[in-house]
Amino acid sequence: MPASANDPLRTFHPRRAALGVGRQDALMRLFPRLGFSVHDEAQGRMPLRDDGSLDTDELFGRTAPVVLEIGSGMGEATAVMAAADPDRDYLAVEAHLPGIARLLTLVEAAGTTNVRVAHGDALDLVRRCIPESSLDAIHIFFPDPWHKTKHHKRRIIQPDFVALLRSRLVVAGTLHCATDWEPYADEMLRVLAADPGLANPSGGFAPRPAGRPVTKFERRGLDLGHTVRDVLVRRVR
Repeated sequence: MPASANDPLRTFHPRRAALGVGRQDALMRLFPRLGFSVHDEAQGRMPLRDDGSLDTDELFGRTAPVVLEIGSGMGEATAVMAAADPDRDYLAVEAHLPGIARLLTLVEAAGTTNVRVAHGDALDLVRRCIPESSLDAIHIFFPDPWHKTKHHKRRIIQPDFVALLRSRLVVAGTLHCATDWEPYADEMLRVLAADPGLANPSGGFAPRPAGRPVTKFERRGLDLGHTVRDVLVRRVR
């Protein structure tokens, strides 16, 4: 169970990773314009309203429905889905700089204008800066399953965090999760079904949405014989 606000559970555990010249260049050129840091204003200022919430109108330069992607990885899914969905804005939160750099590169190459990136902890961002009833959708694709039993408490799909996410969705907004780890898929289904403010239109695992692309990470799982599961729920109250 996530800890209290005074002792927050981090949804990520940072790893040091080398950045090649191309990714360093992408970060230096694009992050100041398209990104911000959740924890360090020196890396990039988060635009805030007077009440301390994230000002997405200023961030994106327009008013539009917002999709939050938690853990965008190497950015493949975000880049493809945002390009195909220009009427919504996509905010990708990622802890690891190589993934952020790769997403920025993909966005620049495609000429996509509706993507912004946040570097840091998604739980902290959602708790402190995302207003209630403000998100059109939340995507959590292939979160770390934390295979060892003693590490299950680190899994992001837990009742308290799901309740927090649901409160940030508009009514009828969607929470879409995907994993290739069968025990975690079953746990996701149980946890999401137990939240009284969410409904599952499929009654179980959802058919794979056509708009969610197959990433390199997902293909590796499929090559290993893993079954990919999608869970799609809507806020009903």
